[in-house]
Amino acid sequence: MASSPIYLDNFATTPCDPLVIELMVPFFGTNYSNPSSSTHEGGRNAMAAVSRARERVSSLIGCSQREIVFTGGATESNNLVIKGISNLNSDRKKIITTKIEHEAVLQTVDQLRKDGFEVIELGVTEGGIVDLNQFHSLIDEDTLLVTVMLVNNEIGTIQPVKEIADISRKVGAIVHSDAAQGVGKIPVDMNVLGVDFMSISAHKMYGPKGVGALYVRGGAAKTKLEPLMFGGGQESELRPGTLNVPGIVGFGKACEISQENLESETQRITELRNQLQDNIEKTIPGAVINAKESFRIPGSLSITFPGIDAEALIMNMPELALSTGSACKSGAPSPSHVLEAIGIERELAYCTLRVCLGRFTTEKDIETTVKLFSTAYKRLVNLID
Repeated sequence: MASSPIYLDNFATTPCDPLVIELMVPFFGTNYSNPSSSTHEGGRNAMAAVSRARERVSSLIGCSQREIVFTGGATESNNLVIKGISNLNSDRKKIITTKIEHEAVLQTVDQLRKDGFEVIELGVTEGGIVDLNQFHSLIDEDTLLVTVMLVNNEIGTIQPVKEIADISRKVGAIVHSDAAQGVGKIPVDMNVLGVDFMSISAHKMYGPKGVGALYVRGGAAKTKLEPLMFGGGQESELRPGTLNVPGIVGFGKACEISQENLESETQRITELRNQLQDNIEKTIPGAVINAKESFRIPGSLSITFPGIDAEALIMNMPELALSTGSACKSGAPSPSHVLEAIGIERELAYCTLRVCLGRFTTEKDIETTVKLFSTAYKRLVNLID
């Protein structure tokens, strides 16, 4: 039986931690009750499990339990904030975001553009960091919403969200951050970050797919945010519908594990990333590490191999599981909008792939990966020559 490929696509999704799966299993079987059924023990036990999970999520990001709203994932959370805020009866009609946001943000604000909102997409430096000088010059009292991701999902750069929130607060703008790639991987403290809303995803941090959360400063019951759906009134009426108890329980456990191991895993994965980065640069002349000098999340590598098609390179390394870019865009005919934003030419964008290390990446995996990259690269160069 063939062994599984070395998984290096942890920005697309992460494998469920075995401890997460173990805790979830009973809620698919014996503990199946609806948490809204408070008249019997099964329902009360289910709600208690949801409450424990909510506490674990809130503990990870340093906020109150009442500030956590469970959703179906970060995409839903993004939509809930952006569309919900746009429905406020406000004279403010400007929305500021960035050119490197996830499509879940860019496509949503594009819909608001069609509804008459002015949408400004901030540029970034060659290192993939938001241009704060440009932001200073564009934000004003007409700005309703500023939405900037915490960590980019292709090049791994960490954005100055705290500084953006501080500036935005001075003009009364609402601030949202898509933190799907950040929470559980880097320290996040809501008392420091200062945003009004933040989107979180479980499956990006070794939890199950189909569940996430929205952080709501001050609590969901106090927000004026308009819901996307209407129904039974769950989650303070912001996200009605029967709660996904197994998913929420798994999400909570994933947060607990991440919090316990954050410091040690940050150091370990950073060392592995640097080892892989250094060895690729040594063994493959001309390889370019994008945003190398920027503050990046541990485990993130965006590498350009001039003259070599990235998909061809991947196809020549079946022992590795990786991609050319965002899982929501990978395979698309157009090059990455993120790479374009940092100034990479179109032809070079097609020569770029994304490597994302994670919790289960080992030193042996890195050694094997370097050898596979070197062999595949040389094979393709010989074919071209």
